[in-house]
Amino acid sequence: MAASINELEEAMTVSQTTRWVYLFDEGDPLRRDLLGGKGSGVAAMSQAGIPVPPGFTITTEACNAYNDADHQFPPGMWEQALEALAGVERRTGKGFGDPENPLLVSVRSGARFSMPGMMDTVLNLGLNSSTLQGLSRLTGDPRFAWDSYRRFIHMFGRIVLGLENSPFEHAFENAKVRAGAHHDTDLDAQTLMEVAGEFKAIVQKATGQPFPEEPLEQLRHAIAAVFDSWMGKRAVDYRNFEKIPHDLGTAVNVQAMVFGNLGQDSGTGVAFTRNPSTGDKTLFGEFLLNAQGEDVVAGVRTPLPLTELARVMPTAYAQFADIAARLERTYRDVQDMEFTVERGTLWMLQTRSAKRTARAAVNTAVAMAQEGVISREEAVQRVDPDQVVQLLLPRFDPQDLEAAQKAGRLLGQGIAASPGAAVGRVYFDPDVAERQAKAGELVILARPETSPDDVHGLIAAQGVLTSRGGATSHAAVVARGMGRPAVVGAEDIHIDPEAGQMRANGRVISAGDWLSLDGGTGKVYLGQVTAIPPRFSEEGDLRELLSWADEFRRLGVLANADTPQDAQQAREFGAEGIGLCRTEHMFFQLDRLPIVRQMILNAGAARDGDATARAKYQEALDRLLSMQRTDFIGVLRAMAGFPVIIRLIDPPLHEFLPSYDELLVSVTRMEAQGASGADMQEQRALLQRVAQLREANPMLGLRGCRLSILYPEITEMQVRAILEAAVALAREGVTSYPKIMIPLISHVNELARVRATLEPVARAVLQEAGVDIAYRFGTMIETPRAALQAGRIAELAEFFSFGTNDLTQMTFGFSRDDAEAKFLDTYVSEGILPDNPFQVLDQDGVGQLLRLGTQQGRATRPDLDVGVCGEHGGEPNSIAFCHEIGLDYVSCSPFRVPVARLAAAQAALAHAAAERDH
Repeated sequence: MAASINELEEAMTVSQTTRWVYLFDEGDPLRRDLLGGKGSGVAAMSQAGIPVPPGFTITTEACNAYNDADHQFPPGMWEQALEALAGVERRTGKGFGDPENPLLVSVRSGARFSMPGMMDTVLNLGLNSSTLQGLSRLTGDPRFAWDSYRRFIHMFGRIVLGLENSPFEHAFENAKVRAGAHHDTDLDAQTLMEVAGEFKAIVQKATGQPFPEEPLEQLRHAIAAVFDSWMGKRAVDYRNFEKIPHDLGTAVNVQAMVFGNLGQDSGTGVAFTRNPSTGDKTLFGEFLLNAQGEDVVAGVRTPLPLTELARVMPTAYAQFADIAARLERTYRDVQDMEFTVERGTLWMLQTRSAKRTARAAVNTAVAMAQEGVISREEAVQRVDPDQVVQLLLPRFDPQDLEAAQKAGRLLGQGIAASPGAAVGRVYFDPDVAERQAKAGELVILARPETSPDDVHGLIAAQGVLTSRGGATSHAAVVARGMGRPAVVGAEDIHIDPEAGQMRANGRVISAGDWLSLDGGTGKVYLGQVTAIPPRFSEEGDLRELLSWADEFRRLGVLANADTPQDAQQAREFGAEGIGLCRTEHMFFQLDRLPIVRQMILNAGAARDGDATARAKYQEALDRLLSMQRTDFIGVLRAMAGFPVIIRLIDPPLHEFLPSYDELLVSVTRMEAQGASGADMQEQRALLQRVAQLREANPMLGLRGCRLSILYPEITEMQVRAILEAAVALAREGVTSYPKIMIPLISHVNELARVRATLEPVARAVLQEAGVDIAYRFGTMIETPRAALQAGRIAELAEFFSFGTNDLTQMTFGFSRDDAEAKFLDTYVSEGILPDNPFQVLDQDGVGQLLRLGTQQGRATRPDLDVGVCGEHGGEPNSIAFCHEIGLDYVSCSPFRVPVARLAAAQAALAHAAAERDH
C-alpha cells in the first residue's frame, strides 16, 4: 500500500511541476528538443507577428512519458491541453464543439528532426453532425462543409482507428464515376454528403462502433495516434536510414484550422525560399486552388507552380514572398514553408529548414557564405559529408540517351523532382521492392503516388517514379532528402499496382522489367541506359567548399590506390598522398598471373633446397621485379611530392592459384579419360601445391609478415622494386616519398626479423645508385596484440597505419563475410549493435585499441606518424573519432576523398567549438 501511495504522490508532484503544453505564443523557439521542429517554427512565427492560426504544442517529453507509461497520457497533460484549447477558443472567438460557431483543429506531429510524412496528421477535427451544420451556415457553403467532413472521416478512420485506406478510396472513386466527375472539385454537396455517409458506414462495419461524434473524444484519440506514430514502422524505418535516435519522441501540434477548400479565392501550398533541387536563389513551390494541404503533399492532384499564385492572388503572393524572405533572413537557412489562403487571407502553417538535394545543399552553402549570410565555417558545417557522394555518382551517357530516344524507348516525362541517374527493375509494391532489393536486385519503385507507408520501399529503391504529384509531394521531398533520383507527376504513364504493370507510350511494362530514370530531366526510359562517371572538375561550388574545408581541417586525407590511374584520380579529388597501395593487386593482372603462379609453385621446393625449383623461383622473381618497378614508378610519379605508403604482399598465396575444388574435379576428369604427359603432370603438381597451401582459416594463417619470414625473397624483390623506382624518378628530377609497410605484425620480433631482412636491400639499392631517397619502414596495426604492444613495436616502426577492417574482425571475433551474410543486419536492426562495425568504427572497442596504440607508440617515438587505412577512413563518424584521438591522417578510396576532406574539417570545427564551450 505504501508503494502505491508513494507512486500517487510522485504522480501528483509531476503533474503539478511538469509543463507538458505550450501555446504557440508562449513556447521558446530555441527549444526544438522540447517543441519539435514544427512547434519551434510556429512559435517563432507567432511571436514575430507573422499570421499563424493559433494553437498549442504538446512536448516531446510528453510523448516519451506516454510511451514509457504503456500508452497512457502523463499526469496533468490532458488537463493542460484542455486549458490551452480554451486559450485557442478565446483567440479565435470560436468554440470547440460549438454547433453555432465551431472551432476545428488540425493535429500534427513535429519531431526535433524533420521527418516529412513519416508520422500522422489529422485535419478538420471537431466535425460532427452538429458542427457540420454550423460550419455550413457560417460559410454559406454546404459543399465546403461536406468536403471537409468526408476528409475528416477518411483521415480519422485511417490514422486514428487504423483502418485500411482502400475501402475509402474505392468508395470515393466510385462516387466520382457515378457523378461523371474527373476531379475531386467537380463533386457537388449532395454527392459529398453521400460519400460521407458511405465513409461512416465503412467505419461502423470495420470497428463495430459508430464514428465518434464527441469532439473531445476525437481530440484525445488523435493526440494518442500521433504519439503512437512515433514508433510506427515507416517512422522507425526512416529514422534508421537517417540515423536519427529513437528516444527523442515527437511533439503534437494542435492548431486552429484555416481552409483552402472554400472556393476559388482559397488554396494551399508548399514552398521553399530557394530551389531545393538546384539551390538557385528563387522562390520555389506549388499550390492548389480550392484544396487542403494534404492534397499537395500526398500528390493526389498535380499542383500548379507557385508563380501562378502571383497571377491569381497577387496580394497574397506578395505578402507570402515578403514573409519567405524574412524567414530565410531570420533562420539563415533555406526554409520549407506550408501556407493556406482562406478567402484571400494568407496564413502560415509551418516553417522549417528545408530538405534539399546534395547539389542544392552545396550550392546554397557556398552562395549564402558569399552573400555574407553565413560564415565559411558555417557553410562547411551545413553540408552532410555523405551528400558529397551523391554529387560524384554516375550520370547517364548523353549518346546512350540519344540512342534510347531514337529507338523509341522514351516512355514519358514527368517533373524532375530529385536529380540523378537511376537504373533498376521496376516494382509497384513497396514490400516487393524491399524484398527484391534485399535479394541483391537494383529496383525502381513506381506508384501512382507515394504515401508515407511506402517509405521502406523508397529506401530500398535506386529511384522513384509516380504518375501523380508535384515537386513538393511526399515522394519528391523524401527522395531529395535521401539522395534518390525521382520523377513525379508523369501523367502520361499509367501505373496500376494491382495489376502489377504500367502503360506508357503504347507499351506495357511489367514488374521486373528494366527502367532508367533521369531525375535531372524527368524523363523515363525503358531498359538500361549506360551511366558514366561524373566530372569533379566541373563541380565548381563543391571544389570551393572543399577548399574552405582544407583551411579548417587538421587531419591529412590520403587515398587507397593501387594503380597510377587510381593515384591520379585521387589527386584530382584532393588526396595528399597514398595511405595504402596494395602490391598484391598488381599480381592479379592476367599477364602476370602465370608468373606469380610460377613463383608460388616453386617457392616451397626452393626453400627446401631443390636447385631446379630455385632457378624457376628466381626467374619468376626477376620478371616480377621489372613489372613491379614499372608499377611503382607510375604510382610514385602520380603522387610526386606526396607520401606513398606501399604495403608488402599480404594475402595468403593460395588466392593467386586456381580453386582447389575446381582443380580436383579437372584432374579427376583427366585421369578418368586416361590423360598423361606434361599437361597431366603440371595439373597434378598444381593440385598438390594448392592442397599444401589450403588453410582452415586463411585470414589467420600464412599471410602478411609471416610470408616475409618464410619466403623473404618475395618481399626483398618488392623493396628493391620500390627503391629502384624512386631512384629512377629522382634521376628525372621527380621527388618521391616511399613508405614501406610491413603488414600483420603481432609480435615485435616479427617486425625485427622482417626489417633486418629488408633494410640491407634498401640500403644496397641506394648505394648502388648513389642516390639518397627519404624512405621509411613502418607497420600495419591490425591485430589486438599489436595495438596492446604498440610501445615496443614503435621502437622499430617509423609509422603506424591501423588496418581497421582486420582489427575489427579480430576484436569482435567476426568473420566479416559470414557476419554480414548471416547475422549483422539482425544485430543492428534489433539494437544489439548500434551500427555495422565494418562500416562505422566501433569506438568503444576497436576505437580504444586505436587510442591505446597511438598513445603507446608516441610515448616511444614522439614523431610517429599514425593513420587509418581501412574503410573507416572515409566514414564521417569514424573520421571524427580519428581527429579526437589525435591521428595524423585517414586514407580511403579515391571517391571518398572529398567526403573525408569535409568530414575532417567538420570534426576540427566541432572540436574547436567544444573547447570554446568549456
